[in-house]
Amino acid sequence: MNHFSHISDSNTSKAIGRYNYNDVDFEFLTERINQFRSQIKRRLNGELTEDEFKPFRLMNGVYLQLNSYMLRVAIPYGTLSSKMLRGLAYIARYYDRGYGHFTTRQNIQFHWTKLEEVPDILTYLASVELHTIQTSGNCIRNITSDEFAGVAQDEILDPRIYAEIMRQWSTLHPEFSFLPRKFKIAISGSSNDRIAVCFYDIGILTCLNKQNKPVFEIWVGGGLGRIPIKGKIIRNDLPPEHLLAYLEAIIRVYNLHGSRNNLYKSRIKILIENLGIDNYREQVEKEFQAMDLDQYRLSNDIMTSIQENFGQPNLVDVPNASETLKKHRQENQAFNQWVNHNSYPHFHKDYIATIISLKNIGETPGDMTADQMDALADLAEEYSLGEIRVTHLQNLVLGHVRKDQLYVLWQALQKHHLAVPNQGLITDIVCCPGLDYCALANARSISIAKKIMSLFQDIHLQEKIGPLNIGVDGCINSCAHHHIMNIGVLGVNKKGEEFYQIKLGGFSYKNNATIGSILGAALTMEEVIEAIRKLINFYLEQRQKNEYFIDTFNRLGINPFKEIVYASA
Repeated sequence: MNHFSHISDSNTSKAIGRYNYNDVDFEFLTERINQFRSQIKRRLNGELTEDEFKPFRLMNGVYLQLNSYMLRVAIPYGTLSSKMLRGLAYIARYYDRGYGHFTTRQNIQFHWTKLEEVPDILTYLASVELHTIQTSGNCIRNITSDEFAGVAQDEILDPRIYAEIMRQWSTLHPEFSFLPRKFKIAISGSSNDRIAVCFYDIGILTCLNKQNKPVFEIWVGGGLGRIPIKGKIIRNDLPPEHLLAYLEAIIRVYNLHGSRNNLYKSRIKILIENLGIDNYREQVEKEFQAMDLDQYRLSNDIMTSIQENFGQPNLVDVPNASETLKKHRQENQAFNQWVNHNSYPHFHKDYIATIISLKNIGETPGDMTADQMDALADLAEEYSLGEIRVTHLQNLVLGHVRKDQLYVLWQALQKHHLAVPNQGLITDIVCCPGLDYCALANARSISIAKKIMSLFQDIHLQEKIGPLNIGVDGCINSCAHHHIMNIGVLGVNKKGEEFYQIKLGGFSYKNNATIGSILGAALTMEEVIEAIRKLINFYLEQRQKNEYFIDTFNRLGINPFKEIVYASA
């Protein structure tokens, strides 16, 4: 089967930094939507039971939550055009309750959709080159990537090109549409890990070999959930041209041996733990060597075809751009504060990337209103070449902002409550929807996150505390990654009541990646808030010069922190 059969020249105008659909892509989506429209009609007419309908809706990103159906929209490799963001605003405004929720998988979720309206939503999404395919189900999920792709100074190759190739290869792949369990892949174009590579089913980092040529370092068997496991390197020198063949070999071995009779032991991480990485690698290499590599080779023609469907940023030299930015920072302390926390270096000396925090005090982390989406779409067109990126920490990025225009952009963002200067600080909390929405949750997570944010809302206190991340999860599935946060909060059910477990010491990036340790017995919501206050005060008292929270924790160990919380209990 030729998995690239729908690649052809595009006659449409290019969106910057993202693959642009062609006629074949639109035809494919139209056929898919019509199929699902028929399935929904049969469900509404009673021809299908909910159990019979479930596999169809999951493969199209539709979940049945506590109060309504939820629709999850894929944002492949986390890149949106202004047109796409306006499309999401339209869905939020006319088919939901005026907002959407960005997730740690670079997706967006709408929590109040009506099943009978889903086909119309999907049709509208297709018109702005978005879809919901394989955002759920036991298949290869949305391919995620580094939010600074095409911007970062240390980038070796643009990972979005390869992410798009993987998206096309994996969509409705006949061999991998019904895997033992869901399967998640992420790719970075740099050897500096910005995607938490070792906590994916497959994580891909780009490195340079001894000949100074790009190769992929492939990690397998990572994951969070009920059994958090740090992945392992299965190969560190894969030529990019063989990426698809090697991925197919990895997933074939998993598909063959993965458990299908125990939901909690069906992920690839469990299979690799049982077989051992050396045994697994041996089977993968055997499968890989037996494949017709020419059939899977990413030839120059294929790479060129994909690249041509991506728009290229037109960056120009801007005289005195850096000096203008410096002047604005000196003149306005609030602006300087925001730049300190919410900017990222660009490879071009006259540009900068900026992080748009979706963590306003009193609001749900990751939520964005339709009005804010429309406003940011306009600002992206005016100041960042019409491009927006979604991060795996529930924020957004404008990747190509001229330094001399950053101050004016900041002023505009302030008007829409999108200029919170807290990226990477204690109020930049990652949070799942929890028991307010999710049928799997044991406890509410949004209210906990809001209370913590309120406790530390003073920006000077946040800066004093320094870099620190918190994840709040309503269940063990760990959508908010509590296992690998400096402070993780997990909702648990104790005899029908909501309690919360605290984990400390998690860290998500490969060189020092660590799964957090349980602090002690579960606490009530009020006790958790007080516990976190005590933990932060203790850290501020005990830290040494230039230490962050994670450094102090690693130096002291967990016992002193445990005593602070539980000594008087």
